[in-house]
Amino acid sequence: MKNNTIQTVNGRKALIHSGFLLENRYAEELYHDYASKMPIIDYHCHLPPADIANDKVFGNITEAWIYGDHYKWRAMRTLGIDEKYITGDATDAEKFRKWAKVVPYTLRNPLYHWTHLELARYFDQYNLLNEDTADEIFDAVSGLLNTPQYSCQNLLSKMNVELVCTTEDPTDTLEYHQQMKQSGQAIKMSTAFRPDKAVLINNETYNDYIDKLEEVSGISIISYKDVCDALKKRMQYFHDNGCRLSDHGLNHLSFEAFTDEEVDTLFQKRRSGKLLSEAEASKFHTAILLFLAESYHDLGWVQQFHLGALRNNNSRMNRVLGPDTGWDSIGDFPQAYTLSRFLDALDIKDKLAKTIIYNLNPADNEVMASMIGNFNDGKIKGKIQFGSGWWFLDQKDGITKQLNALSNMGLLSCFIGMLTDSRSFLSFPRHEYFRRVLCNLLGDEISRGELPEDIEWIGKIVQDISYYNAKEYFEFQ
Repeated sequence: MKNNTIQTVNGRKALIHSGFLLENRYAEELYHDYASKMPIIDYHCHLPPADIANDKVFGNITEAWIYGDHYKWRAMRTLGIDEKYITGDATDAEKFRKWAKVVPYTLRNPLYHWTHLELARYFDQYNLLNEDTADEIFDAVSGLLNTPQYSCQNLLSKMNVELVCTTEDPTDTLEYHQQMKQSGQAIKMSTAFRPDKAVLINNETYNDYIDKLEEVSGISIISYKDVCDALKKRMQYFHDNGCRLSDHGLNHLSFEAFTDEEVDTLFQKRRSGKLLSEAEASKFHTAILLFLAESYHDLGWVQQFHLGALRNNNSRMNRVLGPDTGWDSIGDFPQAYTLSRFLDALDIKDKLAKTIIYNLNPADNEVMASMIGNFNDGKIKGKIQFGSGWWFLDQKDGITKQLNALSNMGLLSCFIGMLTDSRSFLSFPRHEYFRRVLCNLLGDEISRGELPEDIEWIGKIVQDISYYNAKEYFEFQ
């Protein structure tokens, strides 16, 4: 990442400049001399593997920046922008103009910072985006994006990305990961195994999914044991193709006593078309998640749990647009007890893999930050991680609160740092954003005498959090 030396635009101080978010000289030194030099390992994102492997070139900025970005969609809807200009049939230029109209109204929302950071870092655009600058920026940026120099792989290279880890269902062929590996590109692409569709037994499409899993695995799925066998076969396929992570997006981790016979009966009940009660579903979730987690341990994988989202709240719009279109929020699920029992059940058998727990409810930060210490057993540095600020919490305040909770309850120095969790190729300045927040937090405490004026040592800690801890933790192939 290059440092921005432009301080003014049209006679005014630019929003994005070398001291952005850095409030004193210690913060600036930590960021510019240590953090900014580090490559990016983005160990969890939702980028389309086909676009990376095929090195897609975008037609314009709307295609690259607004398609699929439900953060922007929510802001546009809030300001009263018609759905035609969000997910509808308006032209890309019209959609961009509407987004440009919204941007000045996003003050203090992280979108305001991200928007201008992304324009600056990828395209050297330092003007504020608004209705007056919309057409000029659309033309200039789209003109760059529509060239091979701004292809998907080159966009990653511009941000010094060393590796991206996408997220795939067990039924995926991984053909694009294979293609990328064979290409010999400097940027590496790995994947995370995400079997939620096999876990969430009351989903409307569950039986259709089991049919698909049966077809892809080549295993006839008659019983619950067959489900496990099919998943295990797919895990081995993913492992053989370089996968070293799993991922789950759940309200909370279940933990209910069960027998194998009970779980098989519940599976047969669902296959017959009947829904399970909440207690029955919880038994099934516990059983299959424990099976998966033990399998991850046996493979030497890292397991990730994204906890606390309340999804698809607007049933009317969910029917129209489907999931992941901007109708989710923070949930307030009980977390501590069942999470503790789940991790303990694995630890008792010495089957607890490296684990990252992401929390979406800030009220649970200290719960999660203290929970990880229960199962860090001294065998692996930072074995159990409190994951970075996620989704609604990946902004300055959320990042700071997560860093503070982790610092107070554990060891910040062992933290594996930031990820994008994004579907956008233009989201990688979020790593810079995180690093600037981290450096400012530490720089402020140096200035107040709460940390020693040992820039070299604290700079090393910053580099570990930014890059080296993740590189050591994941052991990507």
